[in-house]
Amino acid sequence: MPTNTKLALLCAAASLLSSSLACQINLGGPERPGEAIALSTDTVQEVEQAWQSAITSAAATGQLTLLLTESQATSLLNQRLEAQAEPILLDPQVYLRDGVIQVYGVSERGVFRASVLIQVAPRLEPDGSVYFDVTSADFGPLPVPDAVRQSISAMFTEAYTSPLGSLATGVRITSIAIADGQIAIVGELR
Repeated sequence: MPTNTKLALLCAAASLLSSSLACQINLGGPERPGEAIALSTDTVQEVEQAWQSAITSAAATGQLTLLLTESQATSLLNQRLEAQAEPILLDPQVYLRDGVIQVYGVSERGVFRASVLIQVAPRLEPDGSVYFDVTSADFGPLPVPDAVRQSISAMFTEAYTSPLGSLATGVRITSIAIADGQIAIVGELR
């Protein structure tokens, strides 16, 4: 083989190698469990207004009911993740169906990129506190270790309860139902 041909092949191979190192490696992962959910730009205000309305009506009956949609839940989680320096999920989508919260998104770490599917179950404590437990989590082709699950549970609990915390003072949550793209939170005034 002539020297010019060898040099051209070597340059082409070096070019291919360097361009592949600059690209991300997609590890695949779980499929999105439903259609893409549109973000709501006024989420925090919508949720605060919904809480205020629920509390106002509860003043007469003593019972509070709040409904959140998939769009509101997705937007709220997206807003919380965007505030983090290195969010664990990009482009999150929250699906509220059949008693389960499913969170789908993408995780990028270095050159690795994988789709993520996390299933979360709300847990009510006797004092009316709400926590979100991760029941399953798949990052790309791998299941997530328990320590990471606990961290994700804490993040979801904080993400959904901190915007409502000051509004929920004086309210004891008695039940949570998840179905048909909505989460219903029922409580009573203390």
